[in-house]
Amino acid sequence: MTGGQRFRIWDIHSHLHSVPGGTPEQRMETLVRFADRVGIERMILSQGYSADLHPTPEQLREENDRVMRAVRAFPGRAYGSVYLSPMYPEFSLREFDRCVRDGPMIGVGELEADKRCNAPEMDAIVERAIAMQAPILQHTWLKRGGNEPGESTPGDLVELAGRHPNATFLCGHTGGDWERGIRIIRRSKNILAGMAGFDPTSGVVEMAVRELGPERVVYGSDVGGRSFASQVAKVLGADIPDSAKELVLGGNLRRLFAPILRVKGYLA
Repeated sequence: MTGGQRFRIWDIHSHLHSVPGGTPEQRMETLVRFADRVGIERMILSQGYSADLHPTPEQLREENDRVMRAVRAFPGRAYGSVYLSPMYPEFSLREFDRCVRDGPMIGVGELEADKRCNAPEMDAIVERAIAMQAPILQHTWLKRGGNEPGESTPGDLVELAGRHPNATFLCGHTGGDWERGIRIIRRSKNILAGMAGFDPTSGVVEMAVRELGPERVVYGSDVGGRSFASQVAKVLGADIPDSAKELVLGGNLRRLFAPILRVKGYLA
């Protein structure tokens, strides 16, 4: 972008874990200070900070409470996204209602706990999200030695997205092995590629934009496990037009979240 203007950057993939601070509010204050250095306008915050791979319903609720505390302390800088698990489908529906329908949150995920996302228990969660027009961020990975038990792949997300064509999914990390991940999700028009949380290798954003179109590629950082700066650099340093960078860095997220933001009264 020229003329001293800057991109409006929204971060789809941020957490409070590994961030200094004794309370959610203090950790969020730290994130905002770091985000200011690279011009990030908004964060979509999820999961709190326990990083427990097998959370109980009580832990899920506690982490969602932490996110809501952080978001309420900085309402102009972050939106919340609810942490759920298909291991507990009935609880997850109640928690969605508490946090999204009746609370301040606007999305679902990052989901990554205990069951792969193609499990039938995900269907009711997705349908509840569709009813509120809430996008869903799903963790995916492709590990050379095999994923952890219950850890989703981009292929699992393609299967889920095929069952729910009216839902909007964001493929968290695009599987990490991004060349494979981009190709796997290419035909699934309701899946966007998330650029968060893997090394800022040259060519990743270029390939995603070329194969999927700029409307299906979204910037994220995965803080506090990664830095804002290294992840923003993937997009700012990409050999793509400024018009594509505008979409990837924030335009796509503002479009995706506009319906639920209007429903909840955050947009006129």
